[in-house]
Amino acid sequence: MTRQVQLVMTEQPFNRHTVFWGVLASLLAAAGFVLLSTYAPDFRIGQNGGASALSKSGTGFAGLVELMTLLDDEPEMVRSLDDLDADGLAVVTINAQSDPDALKEILAARSGLTTLFVLPKWRTVPYPAHEGWEIQIGRLSPHEVDQWLVHFAEVKIGRDKVNVERLKVRDGAFVAPVPPDLQWAASENAAISAGGDRAVLIEAKDEPFFVLTDPDMLDNSALKDPARAAGAIGLIEMLRPNGDPVLFDLTLHGANRKHDLMKLLLEPPFLALTLSILAAAALAVAHGLGRFGPAEADTRAIPFGKRALVETTARLMRRAGRLDRLGPRYAGVMRRRAATLLGAPHGLRDEALDDWIAGRDRDGRDGYASLSDAVRKSGSEAELMSSARRLHKWIARRFRER
Repeated sequence: MTRQVQLVMTEQPFNRHTVFWGVLASLLAAAGFVLLSTYAPDFRIGQNGGASALSKSGTGFAGLVELMTLLDDEPEMVRSLDDLDADGLAVVTINAQSDPDALKEILAARSGLTTLFVLPKWRTVPYPAHEGWEIQIGRLSPHEVDQWLVHFAEVKIGRDKVNVERLKVRDGAFVAPVPPDLQWAASENAAISAGGDRAVLIEAKDEPFFVLTDPDMLDNSALKDPARAAGAIGLIEMLRPNGDPVLFDLTLHGANRKHDLMKLLLEPPFLALTLSILAAAALAVAHGLGRFGPAEADTRAIPFGKRALVETTARLMRRAGRLDRLGPRYAGVMRRRAATLLGAPHGLRDEALDDWIAGRDRDGRDGYASLSDAVRKSGSEAELMSSARRLHKWIARRFRER
């Protein structure tokens, strides 16, 4: 019965290979979860509506991207400021909830490059029955649009309704139907207007920037009308320099998030640090899988024996900083021992006893007097140990002579 119990206890409850593959699968799943949770927001751009080039809502611009792709003129999606610094026409679509500081970074990155900025117009809420769709609940106030327009020109959104059938395009480059509820700005520097100073496409003075006040000339809601869809393509062709590629910016919609610790650890230059930490962790795990040498036996915190007592006392005195005061006391102990060995009279004490011992010493300079004096005057632990050893040897030699 005892033998059977021992056999059962020595059997391993789990197979080593099963545990290894289980742990490895867990680590891979954790790594995949971290990567997906870090980069998932970048891939979800447009799925919640908005005015991005990936949004399929009425205020989005995925339709224009698809239309250009069908015309063998596929635009590029820009997800970083570094990629935004490239030749070609960049289309920057602005949400009412966009970050003004991010827009300033785009303005700096596109300095000297042709860029079309599309202002927001509608106030919307998500459509619960369909992901990515939105419900239009009204127009933004002129003040809400002016806070974006001020980044490009010192003009303001107009408040009057416009009753015209066709917009005026500079040099008649294309036919531009009028969107419903046209949003315009009072400016004389217009490439497209609704007559007079009612500008729809404003050209900046110092930079090759263009501001489209009404997004309904390009967004998805505009493409349901073939004439407006043709006008959207005509607007792009009028602004793009020398047939260069068209870039749609996604950084203003969250593709270029900077304050993200996980992205910081998973991208250069800190990717090397992350890989080094993972490699060190893997080595630590590998080290823990097997034992190197026999297991160290448990020892007592305070061992037995005279030697252990002496060593423990020495460590305590060293930590307390009292070793420099042991010289005179050790010399006193050795004096009493030498007096016992030599048979000194009982009435002698201290210096008188030292003189009596020295008077019976025939070693001269290396005798008891010089060795005892060296122990008393030791200024460091090393000097104390050296002089104490010499004095101890002198006592041991006298003991053997007796």
